[in-house]
Amino acid sequence: MTGKLYFILSGVLFGLIALTHLLRLVYQTPAQLGSWPVPFWLSWLALIVPGFLCVWGLRLGAKR
Repeated sequence: MTGKLYFILSGVLFGLIALTHLLRLVYQTPAQLGSWPVPFWLSWLALIVPGFLCVWGLRLGAKR
């Protein structure tokens, strides 16, 4: 696998993760891990971090 393909695939994967959390926030879908209800502020964090990694990976993939 080339470096360019790696960065593009990583960017797409992180973008899908960020999109999933965005959809959870938009539709106010409850989530639960075992008996622990996952708060919505955690999805905001999980939207920002993978979103940043998505943009970073796609930009690195476009440079090569």
